[in-house]
Formats: sequence, C-alpha cells, structure tokens
Amino acid sequence: MEIIGHLIDFILHLDRHLGTVIQNFGLWTYFILFLIIFFETGFVVTPFLPGDSLLFAAGAMASIGALNPLALFALLSAAAILGDTANYWIGHFIGPKVFRKEKSRFFRREYLDRTHEFYEKYGAETIIIARFVPIIRTFAPFVAGIGRMSYSRFLSYNVIGGILWVALFVFGGYFFGNIPFIKRNFSLVIIVIILISLIPALQEFWRQKRKKKFVLQEKN
Repeated sequence: MEIIGHLIDFILHLDRHLGTVIQNFGLWTYFILFLIIFFETGFVVTPFLPGDSLLFAAGAMASIGALNPLALFALLSAAAILGDTANYWIGHFIGPKVFRKEKSRFFRREYLDRTHEFYEKYGAETIIIARFVPIIRTFAPFVAGIGRMSYSRFLSYNVIGGILWVALFVFGGYFFGNIPFIKRNFSLVIIVIILISLIPALQEFWRQKRKKKFVLQEKN
C-alpha cells in the first residue's frame, strides 16, 4: 500500500519530478506526458491529474535541452484534442442512458435539452474558456457530449482551444520557466497565467451576452 501511495503522489506531482522521469525513461517521457494530458482532459474522473503545471514544467525542461519543444507542442496538442474528443463521445454515449427516464429525480430530460440549447448558443466560447480552468476543462467536453452539441462545431473549437492551451503553457515554460523568481513562485505564476489567458475569452463572452440582451430589448 505504501508503494501505491508513493506512486500516486509521484503521478499527481509529476511536474515536480519531471527531471527524474526524463533521466530514467528518456524518450518514453514523451509517451508518459501524452498519457497524462490525454487522461487529464479525457475522463471526468481524472481532473486531479496535473495539466497546466505539467505543460509549463515540460516547457521549462525543453529550454535546457532535456526535451524538444516542437515535439512537445505537437504531441501534447494532439493529446489535448484527442482527450476532449474522447470525453465528448463518452458524454454523447451515456447521455441517452442517463436521461432515458423522463421523471428521473436528478437527471431530468429538460436539463439535457437546456444543456443542448446552451452549448449551441455559447458552446464555442465555453469549450475554449474551459481549457484554461482546471477541473472545468475536464467536464466541459463531457457536458457538451451529453447536451448533444454538434460534433463539427465542438471539434473546431476543441482544436483551437487545445492548441492555444498547450502553446501558452509549453512555450511559456520554455521562455520563462527557468527564471529564478518564477521557479520560486511556480504555483502563483501558473494562476496568473490562467487569469491573463482568460481575459480575451471572457471579454468576447461578455460582448456576446450584451449583444444578445440588446437585441432582446430592441424586439421588446
């Protein structure tokens, strides 16, 4: 049990042990990183896995030559996109089963219909914004699948969001990850990056919301 506990702790804090992983596993490190990012984004039961911090740490290791930054970007972008895709289809598949009973106490059909309507109107912004919010990014594609958001619409913003997310943190780590101040305040820096990255998406979301409100007022 103690060995299992240490293994779980190692995985949960892989960003801190990445140097050890690279030293022990070499090229297999890319595969390990791919799996972690895929599972972090692909299953609603694994939001506890490292995401932002792991990407940033991988970029920092690339800056000292331990990893290839372009290979990291390409591979982990693919992992993020495929993870969200898997999550979407899991939600899409179990949705009809969960909401089959019209009078279910917790999973009412009307909730599914409202979710579908919400994602059709605001889904694009939601999928992109969710990429930069830990835990939320794990649930957003799952709910999009349950809500029957059209896959073509989901996929386009899944790709955009996945590439932006990986690029921001991997290249952020590559260019700034080894600055002493950032290394000493790693957690704080990650939070600041997340907040800054959310500003454009939130501004667009707020603009669309105000535009819709204005249109409704004009009709009335």
